[in-house]
Amino acid sequence: MSAEEEHEFQQADAGSSLTYPQQCSALRKNGFVVIKGRPCKIVDMSTSKTGKHGHAKVHLVALDIFTQKKLEDLSPSTHNMEVPFVRRTEFQLLDIDDGYLNLMTNDGDTKDDVKAPEGELGDKLQDDFDEGKDLVVTIISAMGEEACISYKEAPKGN
Repeated sequence: MSAEEEHEFQQADAGSSLTYPQQCSALRKNGFVVIKGRPCKIVDMSTSKTGKHGHAKVHLVALDIFTQKKLEDLSPSTHNMEVPFVRRTEFQLLDIDDGYLNLMTNDGDTKDDVKAPEGELGDKLQDDFDEGKDLVVTIISAMGEEACISYKEAPKGN
C-alpha cells in the first residue's frame, strides 16, 4: 500500500455530539429542537402549504428549556433541524451553598456546579431544605448547560 492510499479514520465518540439532525416534518409537539442555537421544547407547531412550486413550511413555537424564553422558527418541512440530546438526572440534595446546589450522584460522588433555581421553584426548594426535608432534585442537561427543573421529597426508608 502506498502512503497515498492509507486513510486514517477518526472515530467520534457517540456521546460527544450535542445535537443530532432530524427532518423538520418529523418533529413533534413536546419534543426538543434547537432554535437560534438554544435547546428548546416545542410547545406548538403548524404546517402551512405554500404556492404551486413552494414547499410546505413548518412554524415552530418553542420555549428555551433553561430560560423559558419563547423562540420561533419557520423552516421548510423537508429541511433538517438540529435536535439537542436532553438528559434528566436525579440527585440527592446535600446542601444549598452560595447560590449553588451541592448534590450527590448515585455512585456517591458530589456535584456542586449546578446553580440553584431562581424564582418560586428556588424559594420553595430553599424553604423545604431549611425545614430539614430530604430532597431529590431533577437536573436537565443539554448542549453543555444544566439546570434544576424540579424537585421532590425523597422516599422514606432508604
